[in-house]
Amino acid sequence: MSSGRRWPATLTAAVLTAGLLTVPASAAAAETRAGAEAPTPAPISLASGERGLIRFQLPDEAAFDRLVARGADVAARPRTVPGAVLADLVVDDRELAALTAEGARPVQLIQRESATAGLRAQSLRAAAADTLQFLQAYWWTSNGRTFLQTQVATTASDDPDVEITVTWTAADGTTGSYPLVRFEDADEYQYHYALPQPLPGRPVSVKATSSLGGTSRAITPQAWPGSTPPALPSGYQKDFVDAYMTPTDIAARIKRLGRQYPKLVDVINLPNRTQGYRRTAVAYLGDPATAAIVVDSVKFGDQGMNGVQVRTVDPGAANRALSAAYRDRVLTVRLATDAGGRVISTTDQVAAFISAKFPQRFRAFVEDGSAGLTMPVAGPARLDDGLAGTEVSKKPWTVQALRIGKVRDGSKPGVLAYSQEHAREWATPLVTLEFAERLLANYASDPATRDLVDSVDVFVIPMVNPDGANYSFNDFNFQRKNIVNHCTGASRDPRYRNSWGVDVNRNYAVGSYFDGYVGASANCLSGTYAGTAELSEAESRNVIALAEAHTNIKFSLNVHSYGGYFMWAPGAYKVPGRVTLPRPSIDEQKYFLDSAKRIVGAISSERGTVTWPAYTGPVADVLYSAAGNSADHLYYDLGITAWNFEVGNDRWNEATQQWEGVGFQPPFDEAHAESQEYASGLLELVRIAKETGSDVARTR
Repeated sequence: MSSGRRWPATLTAAVLTAGLLTVPASAAAAETRAGAEAPTPAPISLASGERGLIRFQLPDEAAFDRLVARGADVAARPRTVPGAVLADLVVDDRELAALTAEGARPVQLIQRESATAGLRAQSLRAAAADTLQFLQAYWWTSNGRTFLQTQVATTASDDPDVEITVTWTAADGTTGSYPLVRFEDADEYQYHYALPQPLPGRPVSVKATSSLGGTSRAITPQAWPGSTPPALPSGYQKDFVDAYMTPTDIAARIKRLGRQYPKLVDVINLPNRTQGYRRTAVAYLGDPATAAIVVDSVKFGDQGMNGVQVRTVDPGAANRALSAAYRDRVLTVRLATDAGGRVISTTDQVAAFISAKFPQRFRAFVEDGSAGLTMPVAGPARLDDGLAGTEVSKKPWTVQALRIGKVRDGSKPGVLAYSQEHAREWATPLVTLEFAERLLANYASDPATRDLVDSVDVFVIPMVNPDGANYSFNDFNFQRKNIVNHCTGASRDPRYRNSWGVDVNRNYAVGSYFDGYVGASANCLSGTYAGTAELSEAESRNVIALAEAHTNIKFSLNVHSYGGYFMWAPGAYKVPGRVTLPRPSIDEQKYFLDSAKRIVGAISSERGTVTWPAYTGPVADVLYSAAGNSADHLYYDLGITAWNFEVGNDRWNEATQQWEGVGFQPPFDEAHAESQEYASGLLELVRIAKETGSDVARTR
């Protein structure tokens, strides 16, 4: 049969001669008898606008010929019966009424249009009956409450409507279930998952079912992380942080540790000085609400440009040319006039004139919305760098690292811990400094600590991004980037001051934005701005310089916040296709996961905080694509086994039965707790380095 074919009038003769089938007399008689004996059928109707496939009885072949000539939608070859023609037509409600009025009699409603969707859905469900596979099924106990987390993948990955439910059975026989949600990344299906679910006790069995009829095998969830660190001895010293620390505080702590433990510590000045806590000075000249330009100093505000005044004046005479003079820290712009003495200088002309006449001192551009307007007589306006921290040094900053170890000649396996690449993550340097001070303070009294310090070469950069940190503490607490302003033109408008800077952790040279990877931006106002080129920033160059200068560094851990993640390579992918950086080998992947379980167990030992199994894995899989991040550079380019922390795990609220985030700058009690638990995680990394890193030669 051919569905939906239209028969043109030119084919009428062919239809009537080749297409009409003569029904044998016996069959026709039987059909007639059946029709005569059958009860009167119910009237056939269609809803307004609805289409249907209907069999019509036509009075003769001429009637059918006329329908074909009119372009009727003939769905099948017609059949003849004594004295009539049966024709199957696709019609809507109006066509049905018209045909009936012309004498065609509907004898069978074969199919409604609305029935197709249901049939199609049934067909799709039948065709897509899926296979389900658990990717993760872990349970743990935290602060007296048991949790279960699962991930399930379906083979019906192209069906966005597949629903998956997990049913669990606990050791005491209780059962329950919960739905999973579909997770896609870069338009690619990954799996179905749910946040950790509270259970009344240890689960002994889980099973998944889908809306397509798929069923997984029942499996037994594994305990997570299944590892605990060695017990700390009596008298072990810890808890060395008692407040958030500014860059100045951190510098003082580094200096004190170097002075207090000279036999165990070297203080390393990293080679690339940062810009410092300073910016160019800027002012609006005019009213931004009506007409204005922005005047920006070429030098930084602290280099004699804060407080410089700028003004425009009407010369008060006819036919004057645009002119300007800079004297006694005042820039005076005399506007041009016409023959009648009216000011005729536009904002564009004034901005261009200032930039051209004083290229070593000022830049100017037109405020958004002011282009082409007459420049107002305005000022004086004072240039200012807008920085609030008057007590903070404006000088370029020398970033420092602590090198801790009894033997610091490169013969011992090295571990690098570094933090505060992102300025607003105030808790992260508390982690690395707590870790460093535990190693130093317990060296004399704890044999296990002494063994670690004697066997491993530890490098700590507590604060990678001091300028951004100063800005976060004093000006804008959500500052993520450094404060180097690569913006040009209107993007330098002071209303964007909290968006300037480079994301240090998008500025590295492997899997970068410049290589086509996702997760960074070329927009200087973006929170993930990658800079002008790979390693364009002093902050990122310092991390790489330290790692390159000390080739015994075989392990690294980058400390960020917040969310409670523990991650490794690959950290970035390209689209379309979600093509990641090369995956670690099977053996390396196992090493990453086995080590992660140990470190997660150490974190949990402090206050029961458990980093979720779903948040443990490659950055690109458990978080997002982060083009140009430091861990990828260290791993792929320098052969360092590199991990990433995101401290600040979500906390379970028993009253609301919800997981709650803690933020970048939680109340200090929470930040203090994070410093203690994640410092324990770093100590476990040093134990791993001692056990598996005796060969200090890098293999990559």
